[in-house]
Amino acid sequence: MKKFMDQDFLLTTETAKALYHNYAADLPIIDYHCHINPREIAEDRLFGNITQVWLGGDHYKWRLMRANGVDEKYITGDASDYDKFRKWVDTLQKAIGNPVYHFSHLELQRYFGYYGALTETTADEVWELCNEKLSQKEFSARNIMHSSKVEAICTTDDPIDSLCWHKQLQEDSTFPVKVYPTFRPDKALHFEKPDFLEYLSALSEVSDVKITDFESLCRALKKRIEYFAALGCRLSDHSLPYVMYLPADKNEIETIFKKRLSKDLLTEEEILKYKTAFLLFAGKSYEEAGWVMQLHYGPKRDNNQKSFRLLGPDTGFDCISNVSFSSQLADYLNALNDMDGLPKTIIYSLNPVDNAAIDSVIGCFQESGVKSKLQHGSAWWFNDNKYGITEQMTSLATSGLLANFIGMLTDSRSFLSYPRHEYFRRILCDLIGQWVEKGEYPMDFHLLGKIVQDISYYNTKDYFHF
Repeated sequence: MKKFMDQDFLLTTETAKALYHNYAADLPIIDYHCHINPREIAEDRLFGNITQVWLGGDHYKWRLMRANGVDEKYITGDASDYDKFRKWVDTLQKAIGNPVYHFSHLELQRYFGYYGALTETTADEVWELCNEKLSQKEFSARNIMHSSKVEAICTTDDPIDSLCWHKQLQEDSTFPVKVYPTFRPDKALHFEKPDFLEYLSALSEVSDVKITDFESLCRALKKRIEYFAALGCRLSDHSLPYVMYLPADKNEIETIFKKRLSKDLLTEEEILKYKTAFLLFAGKSYEEAGWVMQLHYGPKRDNNQKSFRLLGPDTGFDCISNVSFSSQLADYLNALNDMDGLPKTIIYSLNPVDNAAIDSVIGCFQESGVKSKLQHGSAWWFNDNKYGITEQMTSLATSGLLANFIGMLTDSRSFLSYPRHEYFRRILCDLIGQWVEKGEYPMDFHLLGKIVQDISYYNTKDYFHF
């Protein structure tokens, strides 16, 4: 029987072990999509205890605690940090088979040197060990990133953000990790939302463009793209229920936009036409800026309205949607391609049944002279586990070139999440190792090692020009 999460965790063949330990383990990390708060990096935050760094903002853990019947006061409420930690421990020891169980124990191993299992019996020992270390300067936000071999991260930022913390970090020569913004204009895209008009006012102010129609909205966003680019931004991100495509001419879009300004009721068709026009403008603008476009689709958000009203968004009440139209995704990419406006694009779906569709669509738009211009993004959110990661990479390998894949990201708000790259690399090496030992690819470590290193690090560095 294998030991609990030992040095060969998730590595089931000798080939996998050799690939991970000799080629993948020591590579730096580029975390090109996360939700880390740049202010906490700039101010080099120290965390008071393990609860603050582990449970603060982590809706993955919050969902598990609710499934365990934990009262909300111990999750997002006013219970003490120690009591919240004990409730989390009671939940975690029941999370057999859940990736969060593995994530949590990898973090205990890598940052705190604890190689046991976290249970009710060991809880106080772990609490004291972690808190003693977290009180030291070596465990500040910046030092955690540095010790994790993080080379660069991309945060997620609204177009109206001043990016003041990014500026401060870029001017600080003492911190070697690069922190880049990501342009995420969801509040301008989802114009049916109640706060859209208020958002337009804020966007007008920061861009110095009075927004009175769709054309002026585009001018305002263009100015913010230029502003973000000046601070090193090189990618955008969009969160969508699905990638829609329902084109309309310029006059119709302006009519729809004026209806929204007048607070008139909009039809579903009008909403889709606006969003199509917006996404066409956005994609073309990103191509002109030399950016990468990310499309995240497939969530149904804020399902538990009673809890959402109490706690707000991103608190654990989203689920997988089965609404996905690969034909509209293909039509959207085709429209951009026809106007010479298709940027490098990464496509993620929250629904794992979309894997084959994504791989078939992106294969239509790969470009001569550009290595895998369109990418099938890494297994996302509910799929970020050994089965989802394996399925995504297997689908990509089946229909495209796995060796050109740009690999893992954390999509996390936690400074302790970087071992998720290790988790991914172990699964990658095990998948390739199994293929080799089944005789499906030659035992050539020169080729295999390069594939593993490229997927783990070098493809990302090349794709984004880091």
